[in-house]
Amino acid sequence: MNFEHKLDRILSRAEELRFMLSGSLNGEAFVKASKELSEIEPIEARISEIREVEKAMAEAEQMLSEPDMKSLAETELETLKQQLPDLEMALRLALLPKDEADDRSAILEIRPAAGGDEAGLFAAELFQAYQKYSGLHGWKFEVMEYGESELGGLKEGIAEITGKSVFAKLKFESGVHRVQRVPATETQGRIHTSTVTVAVLPQAEEVDVEVNEGDLRIDVYRASGAGGQHVNKTESAVRITHIPTGIVVAMQEERSQHKNRAKAMKILRARMYEQQRSSLHATRAADRKSQVGTGDRSERIRTYNFPQGRVTDHRINLTLHKIDRVMLGEMDDIIDALIAEDQAARLAADT
Repeated sequence: MNFEHKLDRILSRAEELRFMLSGSLNGEAFVKASKELSEIEPIEARISEIREVEKAMAEAEQMLSEPDMKSLAETELETLKQQLPDLEMALRLALLPKDEADDRSAILEIRPAAGGDEAGLFAAELFQAYQKYSGLHGWKFEVMEYGESELGGLKEGIAEITGKSVFAKLKFESGVHRVQRVPATETQGRIHTSTVTVAVLPQAEEVDVEVNEGDLRIDVYRASGAGGQHVNKTESAVRITHIPTGIVVAMQEERSQHKNRAKAMKILRARMYEQQRSSLHATRAADRKSQVGTGDRSERIRTYNFPQGRVTDHRINLTLHKIDRVMLGEMDDIIDALIAEDQAARLAADT
């Protein structure tokens, strides 16, 4: 099938879906057709733009033979020729296979790794940076679990970030984030290196992951220490173990055992869903090296060097000398560059 024929079939399918939706479709069939149309419409728009430009170019070329219109036609033709490559690139990007999780909200998990108290302090700052980034994009950032150390560092932070295409924006943030700076507790001015792990999981619905109650071991206990906001005498904390996978989720942020269990189940589903996705991705990507990274938590992806005021993303060799702005949530320069690199890699693999 040649490329133009492929585009014609997409346009025909869009019209077919509109006809179906205007008829007697209902229930699950209506939802399925609506979803397919919403995925096709952006591609349809790109095709229409290109064909409008091509039509205008053909008309301008015909005008070249008319002496009184030649100059105007040449100007018009040059303008249209300059527009075409960008439109064609937009179409190629729209045609790339889409990660079905891209439109979803996400679960963010941050934990200190190597570096003791300093790792916990930076983990808390990074958690706040993502909260500010979410605010800049109009997303809802709900803290699900926040365990604080005695020095104000973070033991474990989990947040639900709700909004359109959250996962698409944040999915390349998973991995090891390294910080280099002089800790507040350092008396001799020595630079320390610490690490923090970040995991970004797509939000999973009940229909995405089947969780059998018989596969769960649920323990309840009292919230204690600096782990939760509230320490009380009731057994409100919940630990859920999914026996087949060994995934364990503990939650004690809420006073209510019911609320802690609901939050823990949401995180459990997200982790199970991501585990399934990772397995499928590994199978699909066996013959293609990832250009941006695997999203594995053990992979060092970024360094924050405070003495030099720079942030470096090692996957794309990008260095920004504005660490203060990045820590205030202004991460779009990094995140957009990662998305662009991923798109370029997929375009190269698709040709």
